[in-house]
Amino acid sequence: MTIKESAPCEGTQSCPAASGEKARLTALETVYEVLEKGRYANLALEHALRASTLNWADRHLVTEIVNGTVRMVRHLDWVLDLFLTKPVSKQQPWIRNVLRISLYQLRFMDRIPAYACVDDAVKLATRKAGRKLAAVVNGVLRNYLRSPEKVHFPAEDHLQHMALRYSYPDWLVEEFARLVDNSELEELLSYLNSPPPVVARVNRLKVDKPGLLDRLRQERVRAEAGRYTPWSIHIRELKQPVSELNSYGEGLFYLQNEGSMLAAAILDPPPEGLVYDLGAGVGGKSTHMAEWMNDQGRIIAVELHAHKLGLLKANCQRLGIKSVQPLQSDITTLGPALPLAERVLLDAPCSGWGVLNRRADARWRLSQEAVTNLPELQFRLLQAAAGLLKAGGLLLYSTCTINPAENEQVIARFLQAAPFGLQGFAENIGFFPLTAEDSEKARRGCLTLMPGRYHCDGMFYALMRRKGHE
Repeated sequence: MTIKESAPCEGTQSCPAASGEKARLTALETVYEVLEKGRYANLALEHALRASTLNWADRHLVTEIVNGTVRMVRHLDWVLDLFLTKPVSKQQPWIRNVLRISLYQLRFMDRIPAYACVDDAVKLATRKAGRKLAAVVNGVLRNYLRSPEKVHFPAEDHLQHMALRYSYPDWLVEEFARLVDNSELEELLSYLNSPPPVVARVNRLKVDKPGLLDRLRQERVRAEAGRYTPWSIHIRELKQPVSELNSYGEGLFYLQNEGSMLAAAILDPPPEGLVYDLGAGVGGKSTHMAEWMNDQGRIIAVELHAHKLGLLKANCQRLGIKSVQPLQSDITTLGPALPLAERVLLDAPCSGWGVLNRRADARWRLSQEAVTNLPELQFRLLQAAAGLLKAGGLLLYSTCTINPAENEQVIARFLQAAPFGLQGFAENIGFFPLTAEDSEKARRGCLTLMPGRYHCDGMFYALMRRKGHE
């Protein structure tokens, strides 16, 4: 990573060349809430933007500064300490966060002039901490601009170098290094520092891909057909929030990453069949399966949290889907009176290692201890899912992590304890450009989509068939 090399703008349009002080003040106060008070970045950002009167471009600027600063905070603090006489951790809290958001802009946002960034930083520091401390901000940032060659990262320990350079906890980089070689490690770390692509899944119940592309162009949305699935369209630039597009309101598409779109194709639910979607969330996979089934049959979407079920119902209504039946329940306590199904999808809770770019602060909230407790829960959920399946039926286990302890090891334990065998699915997703090695894994019944390798979310899928005949 070099200066201004790998931190593209959040959202779907280019960062504005200039913005008011109000936007940077909002960004500063939001970063302060996250890094000093421990608020979740997505919730703090949502609250700040909802309470603001900022225009569309300034909202993008705030989002980029907040998510980028929180994500890259370890990198930023390392660089700042090279120019400070007293470490960042000892600085007055407002000052250290002014320095952080300003350095983020200088290193990673090349559309913002350096002089404007420093000038705004001094104004923010003066407002929050007084002129005396504002002079510290001015001096540090100007010294950085004069001597960027001073920036270096330790070369002796390769993994620590990568952790500092790409801003991750040491332990997480060590875990990633066990999964991929050095060349792919850098690609993985870089990808998880980039905002995820904005991808629309065509609602084939209402429109085809060319038809949706045409509608988006009419709405002044710059979009192009996705490369990895038959239903994906990448939104590159728009002039308003996605939710305000007429095509969105009419239910012509659903926002979903291409990695998640594979679930319906892998499980291949038959029309007029019964399917359980366990851990359905807001309905991304449920609605895709409903489209796959031509909105026939029945999909029972099980979700513990009522607010997510409310969003799932709203999504079904917008998309015009009637075959999804929401059910609020703990998966492990589902009653034996429920009918057995031909297909079951279990989207299990996980560490989220494959989607760290979706939550800026997720890497700092993860712990090794918490991750060790997840496989036991995942195993119990698999056992519950198995009880809902007919003999000969298919069970798909999915996570958004690349951690083998939560993926292959859980599946191996489950297969030893239950009458199931792996079912290959490479032909189901023949449209997806897998490497030869990954294609062979899919033929055997398991697949990990490594972030960076396919420019989509990191996902794991295991397809299993219940032994016996109906």
